[in-house]
Amino acid sequence: MVKRFAVIGHPVAHSLSPKIHAAFGKQTGIALEYIALDAAPEHFDALLAEFAAEGGLGANVTLPHKTRAASSCTTLTERARRAGAVNTLIRSATGWEGDNTDGVGLVRDLTERHGLDLRSRRTLLLGAGGAARGVAPALLDAGIGDLFIINRTPERADALADVLAQPGRVHPRYFSDVSSLGMFDLIINATSAARDAALPTLPVALAGPRTAAVDLSYGEVAIPFLAWAHAAGAHDRIDGLGMLVEQAAESFQRWHGVRPDTDPCFEFLREHRAVLVTAD
Repeated sequence: MVKRFAVIGHPVAHSLSPKIHAAFGKQTGIALEYIALDAAPEHFDALLAEFAAEGGLGANVTLPHKTRAASSCTTLTERARRAGAVNTLIRSATGWEGDNTDGVGLVRDLTERHGLDLRSRRTLLLGAGGAARGVAPALLDAGIGDLFIINRTPERADALADVLAQPGRVHPRYFSDVSSLGMFDLIINATSAARDAALPTLPVALAGPRTAAVDLSYGEVAIPFLAWAHAAGAHDRIDGLGMLVEQAAESFQRWHGVRPDTDPCFEFLREHRAVLVTAD
């Protein structure tokens, strides 16, 4: 019997997740159906209930539903609880179990694929929504140094800092403070601002020859931030494609008990990215 899975977001037609999971299924010999489901925020719960009633066994959750998905679960893993956001749903006898594979996916991509040593890196996190919540705990666990969080809505930066519960190490700041923060060793763009053509103005003094600049998005959406990083002289400029593949592999393992080899999928997507994104 073919197992049913999906990615739920709004918008979601651009998502590469169906291609990634199809490749993982083929590689591991697992028969599965993985589709993209578009749900406006007010329709998320109804769509999720319909998906479950039709035999859905698991789902990935993307913008803008990651925090909403956490409240739709009967149980949460420790990493989802710490994040307060869910990107992976696993169907159980009692409802949905929520997990978050974003953080481990990002850390694995940065350390294993790109060879970065994250330890003691002074880090700036742009954004405080579901994507930022998903990666912040894993970055702290990976040994980064002080973490500064800035967000367009200051209250959300404060809330994320409170959830992380490391006041000596995690510092919420406002965009008005950004020019006085100095240089960072790691800058993570976890905002969706570029989707709205509203990437905030960032001083080039934030980055330097030791800086790794990472956008959690991929494709055209990541271009404005990575272009800024290039102009600012950042040493490493990385988009979210590798993280996408790694978090998908972690989700795949949760659902099927098998971890796929991510390198062939990543290399294929990198080589064919323009065609695939256009086709979506």
